[in-house]
Amino acid sequence: MATIEEELSLSNLKPAQPRKARKRVGRGLSSGKGRYSGRGIKGQKSRSGSHNMRPGFEGGQMPIYMRHPKQRGNTSKDAMPVGPHRTSTVAVNIRDLDRVFDDGAEVTLEGLIEKGLIKNTKTDVKILGQGETKKKLTVTAHLFSASAREKLEGAGGTATALKEPVVKKKRKKTSKKPAAAAQEPEPETSGEPAEPSSEPDTPESQPETPESEK
Repeated sequence: MATIEEELSLSNLKPAQPRKARKRVGRGLSSGKGRYSGRGIKGQKSRSGSHNMRPGFEGGQMPIYMRHPKQRGNTSKDAMPVGPHRTSTVAVNIRDLDRVFDDGAEVTLEGLIEKGLIKNTKTDVKILGQGETKKKLTVTAHLFSASAREKLEGAGGTATALKEPVVKKKRKKTSKKPAAAAQEPEPETSGEPAEPSSEPDTPESQPETPESEK
């Protein structure tokens, strides 16, 4: 560094840290880097740009994010709600409603939050039928199980669903056998042989004689 007394100029400029020599490869055998410059012989990593591979690159084979959808499992939308098509709900049982609500109470989503049965209304609430109740409750929730609806209505209450239950459509099984071709019925024939016609031949059916023979 130039001292304070020296006037700073282009001739006495020096870097704050010593310069680190760059490794210059591919300059021949006399450069000290070898014939292949440390890259070896052939292969992917001997090529230019081979160290700039994208994330998830597996050397050319089928990457894992493309192999997964082809594996077996519940990956179709009409299958059970698992895997990529999972649907989440918060379960509240009949016994919980019977425990915290009085007879004749109106059970709403806000009331479930106040009683501490659910945290928020971001997730759908489904009323399940575990437990028993004799209270007449008016319950409003997103979904109801068949047993929960039966128990609520059996005690004199009502169950109002905010969402319609999803009915799974059954796939129609197509028969692989080709349809049998319609066969025309054969005409009915009697067992007796046909009788020869006794009518004489008409002149039209007889051959004409040439004029030279007449």
